[in-house]
Amino acid sequence: MKVLHSSDWHLGKKLENISRLEEQKLVLNEIVDITNNQDIDVIIIAGDIYDTANPSNEAEELFYRTVKKLSNNGKRIIIIIAGNHDSSDGINAPNPIAKMNGIFMIGDLSKIIKPLKLDSGIELINSDMGFLEFKFDKYDYPLRIITTPYVNELRLKKLLSAKHGEKEVLGLLEEKWFELSDKYCDKKGINLLTAHLYMAGKGEVDDIEPLDERSILHIGGLRKLFTNSIPKSIQYTALGHLHKFNLLKSESDFPIIYSGAILEYSFSEAMQDKYVIVSEIFPNSIPEIKKIELKSGRKLKRARFKNIDSAIEWLKNNLDSYVELIIVTDSYIDMDIQKMLYDTHDKIVSIIPEVISKNNKDDDFENFSLSEDFESLFKKFFKYKNNNLDPSEDIMNLLKEIRSIE
Repeated sequence: MKVLHSSDWHLGKKLENISRLEEQKLVLNEIVDITNNQDIDVIIIAGDIYDTANPSNEAEELFYRTVKKLSNNGKRIIIIIAGNHDSSDGINAPNPIAKMNGIFMIGDLSKIIKPLKLDSGIELINSDMGFLEFKFDKYDYPLRIITTPYVNELRLKKLLSAKHGEKEVLGLLEEKWFELSDKYCDKKGINLLTAHLYMAGKGEVDDIEPLDERSILHIGGLRKLFTNSIPKSIQYTALGHLHKFNLLKSESDFPIIYSGAILEYSFSEAMQDKYVIVSEIFPNSIPEIKKIELKSGRKLKRARFKNIDSAIEWLKNNLDSYVELIIVTDSYIDMDIQKMLYDTHDKIVSIIPEVISKNNKDDDFENFSLSEDFESLFKKFFKYKNNNLDPSEDIMNLLKEIRSIE
């Protein structure tokens, strides 16, 4: 059986004020082509379908059009779980109609989908809270999937503590996984797990979670889990949340993988290759894994320069990328220079001055004298607070304008 794993589509996400929707259309069409070319049976989308709990109409329409193509009228199974950017209700809502086309949308850990048979012949033969089991006409073995959409610790404890007791909250989730595995996941079928959370491998450095995600998961969210939380019967773990491909280290030979985002969504991801993961899996065996690089979408590039001429030359050679420039300077980047840079490249997202100190000790805070006029005092104070950098003419004019209002 062939399984495609993707995650973190973040449909509707912008880069500053730049829409990425057209790029998202291209990369999702690329995923559809990969799915057809690789003859995929099952698709797992491990959360963060949208970038916000209230996506735009355009983002929702793109999602529905894409999964309809991917499902091929129910001839493929698609498992979709909610991420921390998604609305659990928004993911659950289309499920009554979507499941008839082989698209199973799970927004909440408590969601239980009743068994059914599709027109394609594929059957959901067994289900439980956080569990689905399918039977395919073309295979003589079933597919089992433990599903864990994003859930915060309060919700997780409320759902599981009554049955599993007052344990440490992450222990509750681990115990739930092992309970489902022991009950349903024998060696006669294919056993998968998908989750949207932060997980680290054995002995790995804790530095791979995006900064812009940490506050979302760690304030009332779900803390980090480790790979030893995954039952030994699970042959492939399809994770979402981290935007960079990552094969986690574990005691098991079975792969535990973050497929990563489908585009570079921030400059912390600049020049990262993006992938979908295709696995060929048989019962009681280690999957054969293939990373397929996604080619669509513009690259994000960061560059640092000490002179403007070098920056302009580099911009001319990278016209098709979104760029963030760092300019090393001992003064301001004036409007004429900024205009020159923006005229050279129309996809500059930001220009960041890296101001270096002149190390001029003549104007020190200790030399301030209240007998001086206001503008002189302001200039000295400004230099003291800004690495000895003189205030620009614009700042001085603004100061005069403010004083005139007084």
